Amino acid sequence: MLEMMESHSIYIHIPFCRQRCKYCDFTTYAGREADIPEYVAALCQEINMVAGHVAETVPIHTVYFGGGTPSLLSQAHYLKILETLKRHFNTQALTEISIEANPGTVDKAYLDGLLGQGINRLSLGAQSALSKELVLLGRIHTVEQIGQAFDDARQAGFNNISLDFMYGLPGQTTSDWQASLDLAIGLNPEHLSCYALTLEEDTPMANEIACGGLPGLDDDQAADCYEMAMDQLAAAGYQQYEISNWALSRHGKLLACEHNLEYWHNDPYLGFGAGAHGYSQATRTANVTEIDDYLAHMKAGPAEPFPLSPANDSRLMIDEETRLQEAMMVGLRLTKEGIARSHFRHKYHVDFYDKYHHQVDLLIEKTLLEWVDGKQEILRLTRQGRLLGNQVFMQFVGDISD
Repeated sequence: MLEMMESHSIYIHIPFCRQRCKYCDFTTYAGREADIPEYVAALCQEINMVAGHVAETVPIHTVYFGGGTPSLLSQAHYLKILETLKRHFNTQALTEISIEANPGTVDKAYLDGLLGQGINRLSLGAQSALSKELVLLGRIHTVEQIGQAFDDARQAGFNNISLDFMYGLPGQTTSDWQASLDLAIGLNPEHLSCYALTLEEDTPMANEIACGGLPGLDDDQAADCYEMAMDQLAAAGYQQYEISNWALSRHGKLLACEHNLEYWHNDPYLGFGAGAHGYSQATRTANVTEIDDYLAHMKAGPAEPFPLSPANDSRLMIDEETRLQEAMMVGLRLTKEGIARSHFRHKYHVDFYDKYHHQVDLLIEKTLLEWVDGKQEILRLTRQGRLLGNQVFMQFVGDISD
């Protein structure tokens, strides 16, 4: 029962989109808006069934609505979901409720209503400051709508706004990327996420590249864009606290995404909705991805012990070795904080340097990792390590021997 009383975060997946982006491999479906009311009802039922078997109330720290396009749900839908969460979980320590939104789907009245319900962090999927790139990506919004949505959010009262941008696009030049950086810095959001485009097989963009209709992805060009982001965002006052994330500080507090910090700290979270993942009680869960399957599973039931859900498609018990490896991989993503030996020992009862000294020494020799201030207490990525993060993380996968 002790772990169940740990603070959890909650991720809620909204799989609806007006149009599927050309690079998208997420659990999203276009043209299914008519199913939203039934889906919201199933979400609330899942929350009820997962929480129903907990003998003591689980405290919730953050809630994140991701997608898909969560901003396709109405204010009434969010009211219903949030009221359900508050009935079944201890929300006294709830500090952050985030929602992702497409800039072409929101206005001031809608955002004002969300803020009034307690949603206090907005993440706008801007992706690019160039019309040609938005068309390339298959986005439904315009460049002008990015600025309009941002202004509407400010007027509604949002004081914690994040913008997402993508680099490493087919045929993208550094001048193209500069336009997005200029827009990002000019709007001055509290938070910025900059991601390199990655493509999964059978996405429309991947198929177009395979057929020669688009140039292939250029890793060197993407690295140049990433270094531009690191340099220019730092000069603009943003602190890079994670490989792909930057934030401003307000009153001495870094405005990082608290929800995502739960993942990078390897802390427990619950996932609700089609395709949602969770990690609690040493168990990783993944829900069925199809909307119809999700609705059917929720109708069939029955409820199961916490943290399991009738919608689970897979359940995996995480052994201690895997838990430690995952803690190293996600913890090293935190480019400023890194991993502290004292905290790691307190949480896992293991000294990570004693266990992984071969890997750590090798990566330090390759100038991919460094000890902060020359002391063997806090380990973090170097600038070069941020560029080659996957090479670092792979060192902590598989069998470990001293």
